[in-house]
Amino acid sequence: MVFLVSQMNDSAASLSFAPQATTSGSALSGNISQAQQVLKMEAESILSLADRLGDSFDKAIELLLNCQGKIVVTGMGKSGHIGNKIAATLASTGSPAFFVHPAELRHGDFGMLDPRDVVIALSGSGETQEIKLVLDPIKRLGLPIIALTGNLASTLAKHSETVIDVRVEREACPLNLAPTSSTTAALAMGDALAVVLMIRKGFKADDFARSHPGGNLGSQLVTVTDVMRSGIEIPTVRRNAPYPVVVAEIDQKRLGFTCVVEETGSLCGIITDGDVRRALVKWSALAFEHRAEEIMSLNPKTIAAGSLAVEALKIMESHSISDLLILNEMKVPVGAIHLKDLLKAGIV
Repeated sequence: MVFLVSQMNDSAASLSFAPQATTSGSALSGNISQAQQVLKMEAESILSLADRLGDSFDKAIELLLNCQGKIVVTGMGKSGHIGNKIAATLASTGSPAFFVHPAELRHGDFGMLDPRDVVIALSGSGETQEIKLVLDPIKRLGLPIIALTGNLASTLAKHSETVIDVRVEREACPLNLAPTSSTTAALAMGDALAVVLMIRKGFKADDFARSHPGGNLGSQLVTVTDVMRSGIEIPTVRRNAPYPVVVAEIDQKRLGFTCVVEETGSLCGIITDGDVRRALVKWSALAFEHRAEEIMSLNPKTIAAGSLAVEALKIMESHSISDLLILNEMKVPVGAIHLKDLLKAGIV
């Protein structure tokens, strides 16, 4: 699929901004007033799009859902920058996409297109020369075009399978020249397409995590199963394990605790270094004659497998603990997390 994005300049009367005052206090008030006017105009431009959505948007979504290739976004000037962001949003939400400049398409980059792709074109006038020159070659490749334009009678619209109306009453620029309201509207429509596609495809948080493995966003989507210790790394003893076995398990696994399980493997308690010391204080040498079930603490803090690692961190912080057990649906320990595991994964 190809998105064609062009500058969106509609002719209209220029804005009438109040002149700035000369004193610093009143000048600041004038600045804020002008900024508020720009923000309100752009917000109104976006809201007006919602009332014009119809069958053409539905058809665009179906074309994108049925796309077996990629979404290729292209455009000129400021709209080209908007196209770059639209492509990035689509790609990060489960719809493979990339941006290409229309001039580059005419100088070799048509080789990047595949017959399975679809074209979506954004253009205020629909008559941008660089866009018009790539329409026929795209059609010869058999790629459908979805137009986002402010001119429903334009060349671009006539070459498109469906046309989404993104016209604006005027730009927020006082000269009505710089693409402002129009590019904001185009960007918002691109977000609408991406989010609806995301929902229709059933794109989940773990899918999002795979698309964002790095940085703060990626760390927020890491699950406990991605960072937990599992298998023989989980310190475990049975209810009837004697005191020396408990101490040996805690010492060997070096996590400062061991979980206590039933014969079925389900969790029934936990024994920490502190529990071991308290047993010695309570029973002295007789502590060695006691079993795990007599030493353990009941109702340890746990988290379900598949939960986010940041949720595990919140539990640790709220209860001032450094370890957490991960349980499956049968309440069987399948993993253990230490605070340093979260540090290593960049969660902390």
